[in-house]
Amino acid sequence: MKTHAAKERSVAAQPTGPPASAFGHQGFRLYWAAQLCATVGTQMQGVAVGWQVYNLTHRPLDLGLVGLAQFLPALALALVTGHVADRYDRRRVLALCMTLQMISALLLLMLTVSGNTNQVWIFAVIFLFGIARAFGFPAASALMPNLVPLPQFTQAAAWTSSGRQAATIAGPALGGFLYALGASFVYGSCAILLLGAALLLIFIHMESTNVTRRAVTWDSVVAGIAFIRTQPVVLGAISLDLFAVLLGGATALLPLYARDILHVGPWELGLLRSAPALGALGIGLWLAYRPLTSHAGFVLLATVGVFGMATIGFGVSHNLWLSLGMLAVLGGADMVSVVIRRILVLVATPDEMRGRVSAVESVFIGASNELGEFESGVTAAWFGAVPAVILGGVGTLAVVVLWGWLFPELRQVDGLDSPG
Repeated sequence: MKTHAAKERSVAAQPTGPPASAFGHQGFRLYWAAQLCATVGTQMQGVAVGWQVYNLTHRPLDLGLVGLAQFLPALALALVTGHVADRYDRRRVLALCMTLQMISALLLLMLTVSGNTNQVWIFAVIFLFGIARAFGFPAASALMPNLVPLPQFTQAAAWTSSGRQAATIAGPALGGFLYALGASFVYGSCAILLLGAALLLIFIHMESTNVTRRAVTWDSVVAGIAFIRTQPVVLGAISLDLFAVLLGGATALLPLYARDILHVGPWELGLLRSAPALGALGIGLWLAYRPLTSHAGFVLLATVGVFGMATIGFGVSHNLWLSLGMLAVLGGADMVSVVIRRILVLVATPDEMRGRVSAVESVFIGASNELGEFESGVTAAWFGAVPAVILGGVGTLAVVVLWGWLFPELRQVDGLDSPG
Protein backbone atom coordinates (compact mmCIF):
# COMPACT_ATOMS: atom_id res chain seq x y z
CA MET A 1 0.00 0.00 0.00
CA LYS A 2 3.11 2.50 0.19
CA THR A 3 4.77 3.49 -3.11
CA HIS A 4 4.15 6.55 -5.24
CA ALA A 5 0.76 7.24 -3.63
CA ALA A 6 1.88 10.67 -2.44
CA LYS A 7 1.31 12.40 -5.74
CA GLU A 8 -2.41 11.66 -5.96
CA ARG A 9 -3.09 14.98 -4.25
CA SER A 10 -1.50 16.90 -7.12
CA VAL A 11 -3.91 16.01 -9.91
CA ALA A 12 -6.29 18.79 -8.93
CA ALA A 13 -3.39 21.24 -8.99
CA GLN A 14 -3.07 20.77 -12.77
CA PRO A 15 -6.08 22.74 -14.09
CA THR A 16 -4.66 23.05 -17.59
CA GLY A 17 -4.70 19.75 -19.44
CA PRO A 18 -6.38 16.44 -18.76
CA PRO A 19 -5.20 14.20 -15.91
CA ALA A 20 -4.37 11.44 -18.39
CA SER A 21 -1.82 13.53 -20.31
CA ALA A 22 1.04 11.51 -18.84
CA PHE A 23 -0.17 8.56 -20.91
CA GLY A 24 0.90 10.47 -24.03
CA HIS A 25 4.41 9.15 -23.33
CA GLN A 26 4.97 5.57 -24.42
CA GLY A 27 7.58 4.93 -21.76
CA PHE A 28 5.15 5.84 -19.01
CA ARG A 29 2.37 3.73 -20.55
CA LEU A 30 4.65 0.68 -20.55
CA TYR A 31 5.85 1.40 -17.02
CA TRP A 32 2.29 1.80 -15.74
CA ALA A 33 1.15 -1.44 -17.37
CA ALA A 34 4.19 -3.29 -16.02
CA GLN A 35 3.53 -2.11 -12.47
CA LEU A 36 -0.13 -3.09 -12.81
CA CYS A 37 0.76 -6.63 -13.95
CA ALA A 38 3.40 -7.06 -11.25
CA THR A 39 1.16 -5.81 -8.45
CA VAL A 40 -1.76 -8.05 -9.45
CA GLY A 41 0.57 -11.05 -9.65
CA THR A 42 2.33 -10.50 -6.33
CA GLN A 43 -0.96 -9.82 -4.52
CA MET A 44 -2.34 -13.09 -5.87
CA GLN A 45 0.79 -14.86 -4.70
CA GLY A 46 0.47 -13.32 -1.24
CA VAL A 47 -2.98 -14.83 -0.78
CA ALA A 48 -1.80 -18.28 -1.89
CA VAL A 49 1.34 -18.30 0.26
CA GLY A 50 -0.48 -17.14 3.40
CA TRP A 51 -3.28 -19.64 3.04
CA GLN A 52 -0.95 -22.50 2.08
CA VAL A 53 1.47 -21.91 4.95
CA TYR A 54 -1.27 -21.66 7.57
CA ASN A 55 -2.98 -24.74 6.15
CA LEU A 56 0.29 -26.64 6.53
CA THR A 57 1.27 -25.58 10.03
CA HIS A 58 -1.71 -23.89 11.75
CA ARG A 59 0.86 -21.72 13.55
CA PRO A 60 0.35 -17.93 13.61
CA LEU A 61 4.12 -17.49 13.99
CA ASP A 62 4.67 -18.93 10.52
CA LEU A 63 2.51 -16.18 9.02
CA GLY A 64 4.89 -13.72 10.64
CA LEU A 65 7.88 -15.59 9.24
CA VAL A 66 6.52 -15.08 5.72
CA GLY A 67 6.76 -11.33 6.27
CA LEU A 68 10.18 -11.60 7.89
CA ALA A 69 11.54 -13.58 4.93
CA GLN A 70 10.51 -10.75 2.60
CA PHE A 71 11.87 -7.98 4.83
CA LEU A 72 15.34 -9.27 5.69
CA PRO A 73 16.77 -8.82 2.15
CA ALA A 74 15.66 -5.18 2.06
CA LEU A 75 17.35 -4.55 5.40
CA ALA A 76 20.55 -6.42 4.56
CA LEU A 77 20.94 -4.95 1.05
CA ALA A 78 19.68 -1.39 1.60
CA LEU A 79 23.05 0.26 1.01
CA VAL A 80 23.61 -1.78 -2.16
CA THR A 81 20.17 -1.55 -3.77
CA GLY A 82 20.00 2.25 -3.68
CA HIS A 83 23.46 2.58 -5.15
CA VAL A 84 22.55 0.19 -7.98
CA ALA A 85 19.46 2.27 -8.80
CA ASP A 86 21.55 5.46 -8.95
CA ARG A 87 24.46 4.00 -10.97
CA TYR A 88 22.80 1.73 -13.55
CA ASP A 89 19.94 1.79 -16.03
CA ARG A 90 16.91 1.75 -13.73
CA ARG A 91 14.74 0.25 -16.46
CA ARG A 92 17.00 -2.81 -16.81
CA VAL A 93 17.43 -3.19 -13.06
CA LEU A 94 13.67 -3.25 -12.60
CA ALA A 95 13.17 -5.70 -15.50
CA LEU A 96 15.72 -8.08 -13.93
CA CYS A 97 13.90 -7.81 -10.60
CA MET A 98 10.61 -8.72 -12.27
CA THR A 99 12.32 -11.72 -13.89
CA LEU A 100 13.66 -12.92 -10.52
CA GLN A 101 10.18 -12.57 -9.01
CA MET A 102 8.82 -14.64 -11.91
CA ILE A 103 11.39 -17.35 -11.14
CA SER A 104 10.22 -17.30 -7.51
CA ALA A 105 6.63 -17.87 -8.61
CA LEU A 106 7.73 -20.76 -10.83
CA LEU A 107 9.61 -22.33 -7.91
CA LEU A 108 6.48 -22.11 -5.76
CA LEU A 109 4.57 -23.73 -8.63
CA MET A 110 7.13 -26.56 -8.82
CA LEU A 111 6.97 -27.17 -5.06
CA THR A 112 3.17 -27.32 -5.16
CA VAL A 113 2.93 -29.59 -8.21
CA SER A 114 5.58 -31.96 -6.87
CA GLY A 115 3.81 -32.19 -3.50
CA ASN A 116 6.90 -30.86 -1.69
CA THR A 117 5.08 -28.30 0.47
CA ASN A 118 7.57 -28.17 3.34
CA GLN A 119 7.23 -24.65 4.74
CA VAL A 120 11.02 -24.28 4.96
CA TRP A 121 11.29 -24.44 1.17
CA ILE A 122 8.43 -21.96 0.84
CA PHE A 123 10.25 -19.54 3.17
CA ALA A 124 13.43 -19.95 1.10
CA VAL A 125 11.60 -19.02 -2.10
CA ILE A 126 9.93 -16.05 -0.40
CA PHE A 127 13.40 -14.91 0.71
CA LEU A 128 14.51 -14.99 -2.93
CA PHE A 129 11.40 -13.03 -3.84
CA GLY A 130 12.35 -10.51 -1.13
CA ILE A 131 15.79 -10.02 -2.71
CA ALA A 132 14.12 -9.12 -6.00
CA ARG A 133 11.80 -6.68 -4.28
CA ALA A 134 14.71 -5.11 -2.38
CA PHE A 135 16.36 -4.08 -5.66
CA GLY A 136 13.08 -3.31 -7.40
CA PHE A 137 11.62 -0.72 -5.04
CA PRO A 138 14.33 1.96 -5.30
CA ALA A 139 14.69 1.34 -9.05
CA ALA A 140 10.93 1.77 -9.60
CA SER A 141 10.74 4.87 -7.40
CA ALA A 142 13.65 6.52 -9.17
CA LEU A 143 12.64 5.45 -12.70
CA MET A 144 9.28 7.15 -13.07
CA PRO A 145 10.55 10.77 -13.07
CA ASN A 146 12.75 9.84 -16.07
CA LEU A 147 9.74 8.84 -18.19
CA VAL A 148 7.76 12.09 -18.32
CA PRO A 149 8.61 15.80 -18.37
CA LEU A 150 8.73 17.48 -14.99
CA PRO A 151 5.39 19.36 -15.38
CA GLN A 152 3.60 16.03 -15.82
CA PHE A 153 5.39 14.23 -12.99
CA THR A 154 2.61 14.70 -10.45
CA GLN A 155 0.01 13.39 -12.91
CA ALA A 156 2.17 10.36 -13.69
CA ALA A 157 2.61 9.61 -9.99
CA ALA A 158 -1.13 9.92 -9.40
CA TRP A 159 -1.95 7.46 -12.17
CA THR A 160 0.73 5.04 -10.94
CA SER A 161 -0.67 5.10 -7.44
CA SER A 162 -4.23 4.63 -8.67
CA GLY A 163 -3.16 1.64 -10.75
CA ARG A 164 -1.37 0.08 -7.79
CA GLN A 165 -4.39 0.45 -5.55
CA ALA A 166 -6.74 -0.99 -8.18
CA ALA A 167 -4.38 -3.95 -8.61
CA THR A 168 -4.18 -4.40 -4.86
CA ILE A 169 -7.97 -4.65 -4.79
CA ALA A 170 -8.30 -7.03 -7.73
CA GLY A 171 -5.21 -9.17 -7.06
CA PRO A 172 -6.19 -10.72 -3.70
CA ALA A 173 -9.78 -11.34 -4.81
CA LEU A 174 -8.56 -13.02 -7.99
CA GLY A 175 -5.98 -14.97 -6.01
CA GLY A 176 -8.63 -16.23 -3.60
CA PHE A 177 -10.84 -17.29 -6.51
CA LEU A 178 -8.02 -19.16 -8.28
CA TYR A 179 -6.86 -20.77 -5.04
CA ALA A 180 -10.20 -22.54 -4.91
CA LEU A 181 -9.02 -24.30 -8.10
CA GLY A 182 -5.61 -25.02 -6.59
CA ALA A 183 -2.50 -23.13 -5.47
CA SER A 184 -0.73 -24.08 -8.71
CA PHE A 185 -3.22 -21.98 -10.70
CA VAL A 186 -2.30 -18.94 -8.61
CA TYR A 187 1.47 -19.38 -8.93
CA GLY A 188 1.27 -20.09 -12.66
CA SER A 189 -0.84 -16.97 -13.28
CA CYS A 190 1.54 -14.90 -11.15
CA ALA A 191 4.54 -16.08 -13.19
CA ILE A 192 2.81 -15.14 -16.45
CA LEU A 193 1.96 -11.65 -15.16
CA LEU A 194 5.51 -11.05 -13.93
CA LEU A 195 6.96 -12.20 -17.25
CA GLY A 196 4.66 -9.73 -18.99
CA ALA A 197 5.84 -6.97 -16.65
CA ALA A 198 9.50 -7.70 -17.42
CA LEU A 199 8.87 -7.65 -21.18
CA LEU A 200 6.99 -4.34 -20.98
CA LEU A 201 9.89 -2.75 -19.10
CA ILE A 202 12.43 -3.95 -21.68
CA PHE A 203 10.58 -2.05 -24.43
CA ILE A 204 10.66 1.26 -22.56
CA HIS A 205 12.62 3.94 -24.38
CA MET A 206 14.19 6.26 -21.84
CA GLU A 207 13.35 9.89 -22.57
CA SER A 208 15.98 11.05 -20.16
CA THR A 209 18.42 9.39 -17.82
CA ASN A 210 20.29 10.78 -14.87
CA VAL A 211 22.61 7.87 -14.25
CA THR A 212 25.93 8.94 -12.77
CA ARG A 213 29.01 6.78 -12.42
CA ARG A 214 31.00 8.48 -9.72
CA ALA A 215 33.57 6.53 -7.77
CA VAL A 216 32.04 4.32 -5.12
CA THR A 217 32.99 5.55 -1.67
CA TRP A 218 31.59 4.89 1.77
CA ASP A 219 30.17 8.41 1.86
CA SER A 220 28.35 7.89 -1.42
CA VAL A 221 26.94 4.55 -0.25
CA VAL A 222 25.51 5.97 2.98
CA ALA A 223 24.46 9.28 1.42
CA GLY A 224 20.78 8.34 1.58
CA ILE A 225 20.95 7.76 5.34
CA ALA A 226 22.92 10.96 5.88
CA PHE A 227 20.44 12.94 3.82
CA ILE A 228 17.39 11.73 5.75
CA ARG A 229 19.11 12.46 9.06
CA THR A 230 19.45 16.11 8.08
CA GLN A 231 15.71 16.39 7.39
CA PRO A 232 13.86 16.18 10.76
CA VAL A 233 10.41 16.50 9.18
CA VAL A 234 11.13 13.69 6.71
CA LEU A 235 12.69 11.53 9.42
CA GLY A 236 9.71 12.12 11.69
CA ALA A 237 7.17 11.25 8.98
CA ILE A 238 8.96 8.07 7.88
CA SER A 239 9.60 6.82 11.40
CA LEU A 240 6.02 7.57 12.47
CA ASP A 241 4.79 5.43 9.60
CA LEU A 242 7.32 2.75 10.53
CA PHE A 243 6.32 2.30 14.14
CA ALA A 244 2.59 2.84 13.67
CA VAL A 245 2.21 0.18 10.99
CA LEU A 246 4.79 -2.06 12.68
CA LEU A 247 2.58 -2.25 15.76
CA GLY A 248 -0.72 -2.19 13.89
CA GLY A 249 0.16 -4.82 11.26
CA ALA A 250 -2.99 -6.90 11.70
CA THR A 251 -3.19 -7.89 8.03
CA ALA A 252 -0.60 -10.65 8.57
CA LEU A 253 -3.18 -12.52 10.62
CA LEU A 254 -5.90 -12.41 7.98
CA PRO A 255 -5.59 -16.15 7.13
CA LEU A 256 -6.03 -16.96 10.82
CA TYR A 257 -8.95 -14.53 11.21
CA ALA A 258 -10.62 -15.86 8.06
CA ARG A 259 -10.33 -19.51 9.06
CA ASP A 260 -10.63 -19.55 12.84
CA ILE A 261 -12.50 -16.37 13.87
CA LEU A 262 -14.72 -15.38 10.94
CA HIS A 263 -15.04 -19.01 9.74
CA VAL A 264 -14.78 -18.22 6.02
CA GLY A 265 -12.71 -19.58 3.12
CA PRO A 266 -10.09 -18.44 0.58
CA TRP A 267 -12.55 -16.30 -1.41
CA GLU A 268 -13.48 -14.26 1.68
CA LEU A 269 -9.77 -14.08 2.60
CA GLY A 270 -9.18 -12.43 -0.76
CA LEU A 271 -11.91 -9.90 0.04
CA LEU A 272 -10.35 -9.19 3.43
CA ARG A 273 -6.97 -8.58 1.80
CA SER A 274 -8.58 -6.29 -0.77
CA ALA A 275 -10.51 -4.18 1.74
CA PRO A 276 -7.58 -1.95 2.87
CA ALA A 277 -6.72 -1.19 -0.75
CA LEU A 278 -10.35 -0.35 -1.50
CA GLY A 279 -10.36 2.17 1.33
CA ALA A 280 -7.00 3.53 0.18
CA LEU A 281 -8.19 3.92 -3.40
CA GLY A 282 -11.30 5.81 -2.33
CA ILE A 283 -9.33 8.22 -0.15
CA GLY A 284 -6.65 8.56 -2.83
CA LEU A 285 -9.20 9.66 -5.43
CA TRP A 286 -10.73 12.07 -2.95
CA LEU A 287 -7.31 13.58 -2.20
CA ALA A 288 -6.66 13.94 -5.93
CA TYR A 289 -9.53 16.41 -6.19
CA ARG A 290 -9.29 17.87 -2.69
CA PRO A 291 -5.56 18.04 -2.03
CA LEU A 292 -4.11 18.78 1.38
CA THR A 293 -3.35 22.49 1.54
CA SER A 294 -2.88 23.16 5.26
CA HIS A 295 -2.35 21.57 8.67
CA ALA A 296 -0.62 18.61 7.03
CA GLY A 297 1.32 17.65 10.17
CA PHE A 298 -1.78 17.57 12.33
CA VAL A 299 -3.69 15.62 9.67
CA LEU A 300 -0.84 13.08 9.48
CA LEU A 301 -0.89 12.45 13.23
CA ALA A 302 -4.69 12.33 13.35
CA THR A 303 -5.04 9.83 10.52
CA VAL A 304 -2.41 7.55 12.04
CA GLY A 305 -4.55 7.67 15.17
CA VAL A 306 -7.56 6.62 13.09
CA PHE A 307 -5.43 3.78 11.73
CA GLY A 308 -4.83 2.58 15.29
CA MET A 309 -8.51 2.79 16.24
CA ALA A 310 -9.55 0.89 13.10
CA THR A 311 -7.01 -1.79 13.99
CA ILE A 312 -8.64 -2.19 17.40
CA GLY A 313 -12.07 -2.33 15.75
CA PHE A 314 -10.92 -5.09 13.42
CA GLY A 315 -9.39 -7.00 16.32
CA VAL A 316 -12.64 -7.23 18.28
CA SER A 317 -14.87 -7.97 15.26
CA HIS A 318 -16.38 -11.41 14.69
CA ASN A 319 -18.51 -10.29 11.75
CA LEU A 320 -17.22 -10.42 8.18
CA TRP A 321 -18.83 -7.16 7.07
CA LEU A 322 -17.69 -5.22 10.13
CA SER A 323 -14.17 -6.60 9.62
CA LEU A 324 -14.23 -5.51 5.98
CA GLY A 325 -15.36 -2.04 7.04
CA MET A 326 -12.63 -1.67 9.65
CA LEU A 327 -10.00 -2.78 7.15
CA ALA A 328 -11.29 -0.25 4.60
CA VAL A 329 -11.05 2.55 7.19
CA LEU A 330 -7.58 1.32 8.12
CA GLY A 331 -6.48 1.45 4.47
CA GLY A 332 -7.95 4.90 3.90
CA ALA A 333 -6.17 6.32 6.94
CA ASP A 334 -2.92 4.73 5.83
CA MET A 335 -3.28 6.33 2.39
CA VAL A 336 -3.24 9.80 3.94
CA SER A 337 -0.04 8.90 5.75
CA VAL A 338 1.48 7.64 2.50
CA VAL A 339 0.44 10.80 0.63
CA ILE A 340 2.12 13.11 3.10
CA ARG A 341 5.24 10.97 3.52
CA ARG A 342 5.85 10.54 -0.21
CA ILE A 343 5.44 14.27 -0.89
CA LEU A 344 7.92 15.13 1.85
CA VAL A 345 10.49 12.69 0.45
CA LEU A 346 10.06 13.61 -3.22
CA VAL A 347 10.13 17.35 -2.63
CA ALA A 348 13.30 17.11 -0.58
CA THR A 349 15.35 14.64 -2.67
CA PRO A 350 17.41 15.50 -5.79
CA ASP A 351 17.16 12.99 -8.66
CA GLU A 352 20.76 11.80 -8.43
CA MET A 353 20.11 10.62 -4.85
CA ARG A 354 16.57 9.34 -5.31
CA GLY A 355 17.60 5.69 -5.55
CA ARG A 356 19.60 5.73 -2.32
CA VAL A 357 16.96 7.66 -0.40
CA SER A 358 14.25 5.35 -1.74
CA ALA A 359 16.29 2.33 -0.65
CA VAL A 360 16.41 3.66 2.91
CA GLU A 361 12.72 4.43 2.72
CA SER A 362 12.05 0.88 1.52
CA VAL A 363 13.64 -0.45 4.71
CA PHE A 364 11.22 1.66 6.75
CA ILE A 365 8.31 0.50 4.59
CA GLY A 366 9.44 -3.11 4.77
CA ALA A 367 9.88 -2.87 8.51
CA SER A 368 6.39 -1.47 8.92
CA ASN A 369 4.83 -4.07 6.61
CA GLU A 370 6.82 -7.33 6.56
CA LEU A 371 8.47 -6.92 9.98
CA GLY A 372 5.08 -5.81 11.26
CA GLU A 373 3.71 -9.12 10.01
CA PHE A 374 6.41 -10.93 11.97
CA GLU A 375 5.58 -8.92 15.08
CA SER A 376 1.90 -9.77 14.69
CA GLY A 377 2.69 -13.45 14.27
CA VAL A 378 4.87 -13.50 17.40
CA THR A 379 2.38 -11.63 19.60
CA ALA A 380 -0.47 -13.81 18.29
CA ALA A 381 1.53 -16.91 19.22
CA TRP A 382 2.15 -15.48 22.69
CA PHE A 383 -1.19 -13.87 23.58
CA GLY A 384 -3.68 -15.07 20.95
CA ALA A 385 -4.79 -13.35 17.76
CA VAL A 386 -7.43 -10.98 19.17
CA PRO A 387 -5.32 -9.62 22.08
CA ALA A 388 -2.35 -9.22 19.71
CA VAL A 389 -4.32 -7.07 17.26
CA ILE A 390 -5.86 -4.96 20.04
CA LEU A 391 -2.47 -4.39 21.67
CA GLY A 392 -1.06 -3.36 18.30
CA GLY A 393 -3.78 -0.76 17.83
CA VAL A 394 -3.22 0.62 21.32
CA GLY A 395 0.51 0.77 20.62
CA THR A 396 -0.16 2.76 17.45
CA LEU A 397 -2.14 5.33 19.42
CA ALA A 398 0.73 5.61 21.90
CA VAL A 399 3.18 6.20 19.03
CA VAL A 400 1.05 9.08 17.72
CA VAL A 401 1.20 10.83 21.08
CA LEU A 402 4.94 10.21 21.48
CA TRP A 403 5.85 11.37 17.94
CA GLY A 404 3.80 14.54 18.34
CA TRP A 405 6.08 15.35 21.28
CA LEU A 406 9.39 14.12 19.80
CA PHE A 407 8.99 15.85 16.41
CA PRO A 408 7.40 19.28 16.93
CA GLU A 409 8.58 20.28 13.42
CA LEU A 410 6.42 17.51 11.98
CA ARG A 411 3.42 18.52 14.05
CA GLN A 412 3.75 22.10 12.85
CA VAL A 413 3.97 21.34 9.10
CA ASP A 414 1.31 23.32 7.28
CA GLY A 415 1.61 23.18 3.48
CA LEU A 416 3.43 20.35 1.74
CA ASP A 417 5.10 22.30 -1.06
CA SER A 418 7.64 23.77 1.39
CA PRO A 419 7.57 21.42 4.38
CA GLY A 420 10.80 22.69 5.83
